[in-house]
Amino acid sequence: MEIQMFEFLKHVFRFNRRVYLDHNATTPVSNRVRRKIDQALKYHYGNPSSFYGIGRKSAELMEQARGQVAGAIHADPPEIFFTGCATESNNAVLKSISAHFYPKKKKIISTPIEHPSILNTLAYLETQGIVVEYCPVDSNGQVLLAELEKRVDDETFLVCCMLANNETGVIQDIAAVTRIAKQHGALVLTDCVQALGKISIDVHEWGVDYASFSAHKLYGPKGIGALYVKEGSPFTPYLHGGHQESGMRAGTESLHNIVGFGAACQDVDKLLAHAEQTRALKQKLIQRLKEIKPDCIINSSEAKCLPNTVSITFPNVENSGLMGMLDYRGIAVSAGSACGTGEDVPSHVLKAMGLSDQAARETIRVSLGWSTSARDIRYTTKVIQEHIEGQTLLVNMLTPAQLNETILFDEHTYILDVRPSDDRKRYKGLPNSHEVDPLFVEKYLKQIPRDKQILVYCPGGGLSVMISYYLKTKGFKNVTNLRGGLDGWRKRRSDLYEKYAGQNNTVLQPDKE
Repeated sequence: MEIQMFEFLKHVFRFNRRVYLDHNATTPVSNRVRRKIDQALKYHYGNPSSFYGIGRKSAELMEQARGQVAGAIHADPPEIFFTGCATESNNAVLKSISAHFYPKKKKIISTPIEHPSILNTLAYLETQGIVVEYCPVDSNGQVLLAELEKRVDDETFLVCCMLANNETGVIQDIAAVTRIAKQHGALVLTDCVQALGKISIDVHEWGVDYASFSAHKLYGPKGIGALYVKEGSPFTPYLHGGHQESGMRAGTESLHNIVGFGAACQDVDKLLAHAEQTRALKQKLIQRLKEIKPDCIINSSEAKCLPNTVSITFPNVENSGLMGMLDYRGIAVSAGSACGTGEDVPSHVLKAMGLSDQAARETIRVSLGWSTSARDIRYTTKVIQEHIEGQTLLVNMLTPAQLNETILFDEHTYILDVRPSDDRKRYKGLPNSHEVDPLFVEKYLKQIPRDKQILVYCPGGGLSVMISYYLKTKGFKNVTNLRGGLDGWRKRRSDLYEKYAGQNNTVLQPDKE
């Protein structure tokens, strides 16, 4: 009887662990890094460009960090330039090198699985006359090298290929990519953000010309990146102003973040030594998930995959609902790149690998970290099993066909619009909607009635289900998610959309602190 009562209380009060399994999005700052940053902020506030004592000490610390970053990737310190982030590094290379070669050469070869900081910059460069071609990948996400050889020609001045994919963990053969590029005199840029600390990196051995890095993927601080520029490779300043970074990147350096990046790189060998332990935990996770749902699909070959990353598709299980439940139970995973948060569209990486839109919306990414334990894996798989077996449906689901006039105008229904602002500009919302900023829902909780049925919607139904589960954690008992979102309702009930959309909508103001 006591055991039964304990199990009942566990269900009622949700004895949750806090499990962070999204280390590819970002990592917690390590104790070593925190100490070094604190020391820099407290004692080393001098400007590294100043010639008096405290300025010289700051410059000394900065050069020490430069050496630490260089050592972690087998580069020479003068080849390392500190930037604000890897996105800046990628932008700097793409725009600088395009300006250097255009119009004598106009062609860049890339892959369809790159980070948005590459893809969106390439899209911009196309408007400036640059020709961009994308080399396809196979079903495992591996670049088809034979296809790359066909595309690289004497017009090609740059090949972009990431080392390890942030969504699937797939590792590319960068040395082979470089050999192909060099046959035609093309330069090579590789995005190494997800790889540092997980696999060995040797930019000199591979022969690449440019490589980008970010500290916050390595238990370092956010807001600091690094760019490797091979000695002799062309590069012109992206930011103009002062003489900092050997004249290559203007602006007073963020010394405490640079010191933190260097400190994080000091732990690279320790992280690499821990990689096999992480891989073993990942294998236990995969084995258990296959037992829970035998038809699940692992979207990358383990032979060429980061030790901490698994992309897994659960047929007929929407990732938004699964992630919402996992978040409700204290577990953080993702559906893909953190840089795509708020976008209710299928992953471009998974689509490039041949997955359908539906399969992409049934896929989650789990990325383990230094502190992930076997107990974390057991708890996570238990919650996933409960969700897949239908034991934990806490949020009601409403189909577009079911959303009729009776529900729209029911005084007991409170409609919450959590669409991003750009979608609101494109389409009118449901009538009687209350618009909130989806990134700061907690700032509106006092205004949302607890005695009504809360109907939450977004563009496609993914973001809203996450927020629906969040509302459940805050004690809202009656929460319903519009499956398929506004897009689905517009298509299914175009008559009601034309008749009522945009009527009597209210923009809520955040609660005062």
